[in-house]
Amino acid sequence: MDNNNKVKTPDRVSQPKKTIIITIAALVVGLLLGWLIFGGSGGDSGSVQTPDRASQHDHSGEETTWTCSMHPQVKQPDPGDCPICGMDLIPMEEDDGGADPREIKMSPTAMQLASIQTQPVTQGTAVKTVRLDGKVEADEREVYSQSSHVPGRIEQLTINFTGQYVKRGAPVAYVYSPDLVTAQEELFEAQAIKEVQPELYRAAYEKLKNWKLTDAQIDRILDSGEPREQFPVLADVSGYVTDKLVNMGDYIKRGQTIYKIADLSTVWVLFDVYESDIPWIEKGDEVTFTVSSLPGETFSGKIDYIDPVINPKTRVAKARVAVKNSDLELKPEMFVSGEVEAGLSSHEENIVVPQSAVMWTGKRSVVYVKKTTEDKVGFVMREVLLGPDLGNSYIIEEGLEAGEEIAVNGTFSIDAAAQLSGKPSMMSPEGGEPATGHDHGSMTSNELEDMEGESQSPEEKEIPNYEAPQQFKKQLTAFFDQYIEMKDAMVASDAEMASAEAKDALNALNNTDMALLKGEAHMFWMEDLDKMESALTTISESEDLGKQRKAFIDFNPILFNKIKAFGLDRKIVYFQYCPMANDDKGAYWLSTEENIRNPYYGEMMMECGEVRETIN
Repeated sequence: MDNNNKVKTPDRVSQPKKTIIITIAALVVGLLLGWLIFGGSGGDSGSVQTPDRASQHDHSGEETTWTCSMHPQVKQPDPGDCPICGMDLIPMEEDDGGADPREIKMSPTAMQLASIQTQPVTQGTAVKTVRLDGKVEADEREVYSQSSHVPGRIEQLTINFTGQYVKRGAPVAYVYSPDLVTAQEELFEAQAIKEVQPELYRAAYEKLKNWKLTDAQIDRILDSGEPREQFPVLADVSGYVTDKLVNMGDYIKRGQTIYKIADLSTVWVLFDVYESDIPWIEKGDEVTFTVSSLPGETFSGKIDYIDPVINPKTRVAKARVAVKNSDLELKPEMFVSGEVEAGLSSHEENIVVPQSAVMWTGKRSVVYVKKTTEDKVGFVMREVLLGPDLGNSYIIEEGLEAGEEIAVNGTFSIDAAAQLSGKPSMMSPEGGEPATGHDHGSMTSNELEDMEGESQSPEEKEIPNYEAPQQFKKQLTAFFDQYIEMKDAMVASDAEMASAEAKDALNALNNTDMALLKGEAHMFWMEDLDKMESALTTISESEDLGKQRKAFIDFNPILFNKIKAFGLDRKIVYFQYCPMANDDKGAYWLSTEENIRNPYYGEMMMECGEVRETIN
């Protein structure tokens, strides 16, 4: 009995201990969880807010996405080089929910990497530099026909070749004239009866004078008493013989021209003015011009006459400048290159922006306007209405005001960033989903048709000269060789062949390794690259020769700029131009032959055009 009691007593004593232990453990666990969950909440107000501040400003744990401004489909968690083009990746900017949903934000670092430059919009007088080509010609008012005043046979020529100088009154030829011999005999007979019939004598005397014999010559004939068989033809003017029309022994008629003589102390410089430039050229404009054969010398003069009609074959009008040429430096048929600083006739102040600031597709033209905040720079796309093309700049008719700041370099990078963020851009004016790739086919054939023959002109802008690696030059040369095959197919008006060659040209273009170019050279290569690819795609996918040639119009000036900037591997390239192509707006192409073989007309007008520049 006692043993049983001894056994049960410990059980009764252990129950309260277990309860106490469980209670204490629960309290400890509760305190621990409370500290973990509310960690620092039991302290002062400063200790309460410290973790919140850290969570708000410490982005060390956040992931930054890095992308390429030219290839927005590239997204990487770490900085580095673009796997497509080799450019430095830039951080992808997050939309901060600003007031303007169209604005694309860019950090100063991203702007520097993308070579973005801006400048304020200014208002001023629009001036366009018009380039004119022409050549020296003799002043038509100073060109004379030296004729013989007596009929007969050429017995002697004192001027034997063109270019020889003739002085007024000097003999240029000697003529045997039976008629003149007879007239002299009549004069001798009339002299014998001069006292009886003075009128007959006077008539015989005047007959010789009508044949341009001078009084001194006639008096010498009378003194000698014998008729002369050869008479000199005296020069009527001083100048240079430009054309010799007879040879010794030829029989000539009275009044027949034997020489053309020009006074070259004043010459004309006749410039070709294309239809598109005619509104800019006015009588009285100052022209500054140079002659390739006279390096280092500059000439100038004022336009004193403009043709009232256009040549139907060349589609140009002539603008004339009369130049003093006392030292005979300027010789007829010399080629000259001139420039005219032409202004609009209205002389009103206009908004003028650099050509590099404007992006266009079809009839839409846009610029990017800069918006600056305390810590960020933003750009908003704005559509503008273009006025006249000033060469390196445009007049803006609508869309901009003086004082606003716009991007003038790197606009393509801004537009790529806008597409990446789904903001309004050149190709997507309404915005949309963020871009997932570089859309090379965004310009369709229909859009190309809507461009109404608008073509990029090389104009007179300075093209930078980059030191491209030899490997890149060889790749660019391989692409150019394929381009020539495509161009020759258009010369032959073979649409099927042009389509096949365009496919090969597109492949050759894609095989050019743009990663070989760095910095500004890379950015320049990327400019308008999508337009080149789009034009080649249009040509390759169509067998309509008209559509192919329309796409070809826009392609050529871009290719010309690329070749001029980077050069080719041992190639001479002729940049050629036809003023009648593209509905008389003119169009360019490149060739390895100096002779004109027009790709826009084929056999119909094979030789229509001219060489505008040679890249050696």
